[in-house]
Amino acid sequence: MKKNILFSIILSITVLISGCSDVLERPELNDMNDDTYWRNETDLRLFSNGFYINYFVGYNNTWGVAYAPLRGYYFSDDFSNTNVQSNFESSVPSSRGSTSETPDMLVQYAGPNWNFAWVRKSNLFINRIETVAKAELNNEAYNHWMGVARFFKGFEYHRLVSVFGDVPYYEASFEATDHVQMYKDRTPRGEVMDHVYDDLLFAFNNVRLNDGDNVLNRYIVAGFISRIMLFEGTWQKYHLNDQTRAKKYLELAVAAGDFVINSGKYDISSDFRSLFGSQDLKGNKEMLMYRHYDAAQGVTHHVASYSNGYESQIPSANLSLAKAFICTDGQPYQLSSVENADSLNIRNMITTRDPRFEATFQNVPKVQSATLLYASKFIDRTGPTFWNSGNIPPIYASNSNTNDAPVMRYSEVLLNWIEAKAELATLGGSAVAQIDIDKSVNKIRNRPLDAQAIAKGVKKTAPMSLAFLPDDPDRDPDVPALIWEIRRERRMEFVFEYSRLLDIKRWKKIRYMSATENPDNLLGLWINVKEELPSLLAKEKVGLLAVKKADGTIITYNGTNGNEMVGYYFIEKAADRQAFDNRVYLAPVGKAQIDQYMDKGYTLTQTPGWD
Repeated sequence: MKKNILFSIILSITVLISGCSDVLERPELNDMNDDTYWRNETDLRLFSNGFYINYFVGYNNTWGVAYAPLRGYYFSDDFSNTNVQSNFESSVPSSRGSTSETPDMLVQYAGPNWNFAWVRKSNLFINRIETVAKAELNNEAYNHWMGVARFFKGFEYHRLVSVFGDVPYYEASFEATDHVQMYKDRTPRGEVMDHVYDDLLFAFNNVRLNDGDNVLNRYIVAGFISRIMLFEGTWQKYHLNDQTRAKKYLELAVAAGDFVINSGKYDISSDFRSLFGSQDLKGNKEMLMYRHYDAAQGVTHHVASYSNGYESQIPSANLSLAKAFICTDGQPYQLSSVENADSLNIRNMITTRDPRFEATFQNVPKVQSATLLYASKFIDRTGPTFWNSGNIPPIYASNSNTNDAPVMRYSEVLLNWIEAKAELATLGGSAVAQIDIDKSVNKIRNRPLDAQAIAKGVKKTAPMSLAFLPDDPDRDPDVPALIWEIRRERRMEFVFEYSRLLDIKRWKKIRYMSATENPDNLLGLWINVKEELPSLLAKEKVGLLAVKKADGTIITYNGTNGNEMVGYYFIEKAADRQAFDNRVYLAPVGKAQIDQYMDKGYTLTQTPGWD
């Protein structure tokens, strides 16, 4: 029977942390008995496995949604819902703290709660490797495991910083009675991220090239370094104007990408849809790491069931996202010479757009989607064929889905790498060359097509040429054409995955979330309701169903004007979210956490703008 130790939900060896009143006060983590534990690599490996479900979540487990695509990542300018759009946080919460080791996620920030359980766990790991295991290990093993522990610590601090900015930095383990450490105030972001840089660089230089099948190795470390350092490098550039740190972090992102690319171990060799719907990703050359699901081991998820065409998708992909998909000639639709490129209905977009559009969305409008544009990205080609049968197989229904989840893909490394190079070029670095584009963007655009896509008339997108970059009329004037097109590639590649909200935050483009400034956020594709979805012409839709004409006129269904219901679908009762300002880039700390510090005679500074 196939084992799935790596992502098992059984955490007996990792020791679950219970809630408590103090910030870092926990039951002791040495219940496994320090006198006999930490003595060999098996012990270290078992302890390290406890980190995997927190950082390599995949599709999460059973009904879990934290860090799961589609079900956890749905708050961005790409997705909209009926009625008023979800508002940003507008006041300081009563509490924001947690001490749980269960993966948790603040959806509006795409990151963790104010929770230092995993920092403490990684500090414990580092301490025991240094004080106990070191004497039992050779130098190579010691450096490997120290690299693993420091990688997890760096990863956690990156996530905390991405949500809160400045956070307390805990260098090492300490006793619960040490209140000076326990209640230290927030450490400046740059200082924290310099520590993260050092931890990730150590891991990059010391984690093994191979420590077993689908477990942490130097290539996986490098993949995540490219993600983390790209995020922080661009944040430092666009938010803080710290060019020194921006260059430092971006250069490490490039070096990490170079390492993966030059290894020759990975490739873009399978069609897009199979990356997300496969029952076994083992052997797929795009996978640096994946999460395997196995019903026999009790490890299942529910993400595929929400892609099966039957379950509702709220929110769903909007017109803003759809318009961003490039045409097969490599041009935005306004400049494209592809026939019908400017006809933005689902049938035309399937065949005129980059193949990722067809692989991501169903080719008919569906009422199960708030925008009528339904994503079936996270299920195989067979799954959606059962939606109206009344008998959906378990692998496509409920929380018994078993398709494997990508955790780190080669395409992400390539896009992180090329963006970091392009950003460095604006900071005095070498210009991006065509060979760089061919290794990255064009490698991805040349991804194979599957038989179903070919049968629909889908074609590969033309290669990107630096000599003939599109001059997109929608491009922000402060963004160079090359960086704009790289950002477009990310938007097409990572729909409903981890990236979009974090991307627009690090680029300082949170205003994309305003439908007042970006009206396409409240629209779906062009539709002829009578021809494509006549079920909407029902009595209960009178006064609710509406379309927006090309000239901006909004026509509302009155029960007799079905022939006029031709235009961009106006999401039912859609309205913009409440006004927001730049403080929403970072999360406030809860009142309870600030009061907790105060009760002990210490000060916890609130996030700027939330005072």
